[in-house]
Amino acid sequence: MTTILLARHGQASFGQENYDQLSELGTVQAQMLGQHYAATQRRIDAIFTGRLVRQQDSARHFWERYQSSVHASNSNGTAVAPAINFDQPDSYILPQFDEFNHKDVFVKSAEASGNRSDISAEIAKAESPATRLAELFDQAMQRWHAGDNDQDYLESWPQFNDRAQQALEQVRTKVASMSLDQGSTVLVFTSGGVIAAITAQLLRQGSQTAYQLNKSLVNTGVTSITLKNQSSRLLSLNEYSHLFSDGKPFVTWR
Repeated sequence: MTTILLARHGQASFGQENYDQLSELGTVQAQMLGQHYAATQRRIDAIFTGRLVRQQDSARHFWERYQSSVHASNSNGTAVAPAINFDQPDSYILPQFDEFNHKDVFVKSAEASGNRSDISAEIAKAESPATRLAELFDQAMQRWHAGDNDQDYLESWPQFNDRAQQALEQVRTKVASMSLDQGSTVLVFTSGGVIAAITAQLLRQGSQTAYQLNKSLVNTGVTSITLKNQSSRLLSLNEYSHLFSDGKPFVTWR
């Protein structure tokens, strides 16, 4: 039985011109996950990511901390078996794990409400611009998930959901081709939308469940899935105990 760990990327740069980059805290969160798995002696046999910078950088910071922590605690100096080769992107990047196009989802919602040209001004004059941006994005997500305007989007929710299910199947294929042990563990750094879609499907639920799940997924929170033969089973959802250190939480949702 193979275990697939779906990790959401570390905190990105919500509200910034370039969202697709880790914040300083996002880097720390990925390192904390690496430290946690090393400390608990959780073996990682392979790592994959989507194409997004925040996904790849989360994997990089995780692996660097994981390797150094395992080596430091290993008295005989045995090296950690390589789970990822950053010099060969084609070996670990799986585009199916990319997040949905949040800019398109946001813009199409603004166009539908007729306030695209005024949206920046509306956010800027709000008492809490970050809160207002989050509210507007939430409205955009509800519209995307509702399914009444699928023709508007570059990638509708049904199309995205299909891609997310294909992503899980691609990992299954990769695992088979790598001839990993039955008890192997594969870690995938992806995004909240992908994890929510896969989880909702495993629970035999639809888009509204996926939407609610996505809102609750923590940065670097880990969802575990077991693969056995042709079946997949949800083992745990959104586990983030690694984000507590010295009594201080490092928990974020963006």
